[in-house]
Amino acid sequence: MRTAYSVETIRTAERALMARLPDGALMQRAAAGLAAACADLLGRVYGRRVVLLVGSGDNGGDALYAGARLARRGAGVTAVPLAGDRVHCGGLAALRRAGGVVVHPDAAGEAVDRADLVVDGIVGIGGTGGLRAGAAPLAERAARSGAAVVAVDLPSGVEADSGEVRGDAVRADLTVTFGAHKPALLIDPAREHAGTVRLVDIGLRPELPAEPELEALQHADVAALLPAPAAESDKYRRGVVGIAAGSARYPGAAVLAVSGALRGGAGAVRYVGPAGEAVLARFPETLVSDRGPHEAGRVQAWVVGPGAGDDAGTVAEVLATDVPVLLDADGLRLAARDAVRARSAPTLMTPHAGEAAALLGVAREEVEAARLSAARELAARYGATVLLKGSTTLVADPGGGPVRVNATGTPWLATAGSGDVLSGLAGSLLAAGLAPRDAGGVAAYLHGLAGRLAAHGAPIAAHDIAETIPSAWRDVHD
Repeated sequence: MRTAYSVETIRTAERALMARLPDGALMQRAAAGLAAACADLLGRVYGRRVVLLVGSGDNGGDALYAGARLARRGAGVTAVPLAGDRVHCGGLAALRRAGGVVVHPDAAGEAVDRADLVVDGIVGIGGTGGLRAGAAPLAERAARSGAAVVAVDLPSGVEADSGEVRGDAVRADLTVTFGAHKPALLIDPAREHAGTVRLVDIGLRPELPAEPELEALQHADVAALLPAPAAESDKYRRGVVGIAAGSARYPGAAVLAVSGALRGGAGAVRYVGPAGEAVLARFPETLVSDRGPHEAGRVQAWVVGPGAGDDAGTVAEVLATDVPVLLDADGLRLAARDAVRARSAPTLMTPHAGEAAALLGVAREEVEAARLSAARELAARYGATVLLKGSTTLVADPGGGPVRVNATGTPWLATAGSGDVLSGLAGSLLAAGLAPRDAGGVAAYLHGLAGRLAAHGAPIAAHDIAETIPSAWRDVHD
């Protein structure tokens, strides 16, 4: 499990660790890891040109000490202090002893243009807002220069705890972060600025609490959570999922949701809705009913809403059941908040940013800019687990706790019907007995992986994603 911690938690852990270490030891550990990452990126250090953009904080010190290490290996290192005399004195002295030079920001443009590597040590994890006026032009120049850009701990200008970007920010090719991931390294829009992330162990792990702010499932975690049939399993023990989806206008939504459920390992799928003929034509194993959710037969979970149009009655009927329910698409719009909050069984909501914005009464741009807070707020308002779809999919529980963030997303999933497949897949996992947070996290992981496998660099349709889910499942186990 990849975990991320808040700035306050990391600083508390750092203080506890520093109290047991010699003065400056923690910074030297960070600088050594940063220098090694820079050397790996350069391939050959001797003769390379390195520019350090240095702020007044400790990450500026990290950059200076790392620069000194590179200078001792033959790199030409230039430091650009961006806060005047407010610079880490020990780091600056070490750089000068190693042969590095210092230039004023006004005279640094040519050095940046000629650099092989630019190190962003401008702002630390406590920074807020975008880059200040003195730093933004050099950061933009570095982006245009063709040099590799390495961010120290976090790209300057992004918000560490929220992943928000409220102004100009560095776009790094590599971010070298220390001790633990910060939430911004896992959540867009900040994640886009981080490039590849390299975590350097500085001994912080024993000082961190057991519960992080964020957690990202990895192959081993997903493999452990995936339900597998036992020797005595039958179709009912594997889980029966009900799908109430589709309409005369959108019969394909029903077909795609059913496909996701079947590919997701459900023992059986019961379908209720007006698209029964289309569903049976594609999936004859589906149990189709036209008598409504209460008369469809026993299920362990319901999926309601994809392509449902204005069928508020079916949504209300499903919400009145005592099994887990997944609300998607039109179901999100038609579900009464009080009815969701009153449920005794779990509810999983799966909005994209536009749907989340409508439910929260804000602009879509606000949700996209602050995805973490939007997911948490929506979960709290509805008393439901919320899977916020997008470039980084987040799964938040209503009672708080770590938010799950998915690491397998790909732009190839931006295709019509992809969300319908995801809803069926997550519904099958709910029916198999997974808790909503686990079902949502595992479904998002497999959905993203299937999208990657299906695409192979070419356009894909939603049914390609559904067909590839079993391959993604095998890939996890392999």
